[in-house]
Amino acid sequence: MRLERLASDKIKIFLTFDDLRERGISKEEIWMDIPKVHDLFRDMITEASIELGFQTDGPVIVEVFALPSQGMVVIVTITEEEDEDAFDDSFIELQITLDIKEHLIYRFDDIEQVIQLAAECARMEVESGTLYSMDGFYYLLMDEDSEIMDPDNLIALLAEFGETSTITVFRLEEYGKEIIKEKALKVLNEHFK
Repeated sequence: MRLERLASDKIKIFLTFDDLRERGISKEEIWMDIPKVHDLFRDMITEASIELGFQTDGPVIVEVFALPSQGMVVIVTITEEEDEDAFDDSFIELQITLDIKEHLIYRFDDIEQVIQLAAECARMEVESGTLYSMDGFYYLLMDEDSEIMDPDNLIALLAEFGETSTITVFRLEEYGKEIIKEKALKVLNEHFK
């Protein structure tokens, strides 16, 4: 579980499927209203309180975004409590929004890792992707709808050279520098064979 403060009233939590398995929760159960899922959310809020000083004195809104074959991102936002007497300390009110990401974003420490990935992807005939650079890292944005024949093999390959990123596409497009707009893996492979 990785925690990141986005604002004074908002945090981002990245959970891998291994994190869920350790807590005895399956991918399907995370969307259910069951006690172990409630316990998971309480544990996340408690850990955020300890690590980030994120204090929740009222209800929170929880947005859950599933990342294909990677895990999920949970955004927790403190809401304004209108009626102080209406809040009961014994529970945390959760309003959950579900979304499934239609793309994969992987972060690489240097361009050599991306070039090596491109060479391996050529064997799988995967050519797509958009390459960005931001904050000293390289980011490869892969659309889930691209020509990927075997997404699990591609994800394993991406994980071999880089790591999954919880950065949003919108932040990447706004603050990142676009290096290769289309077919980034093909372009890299052609230039660095």
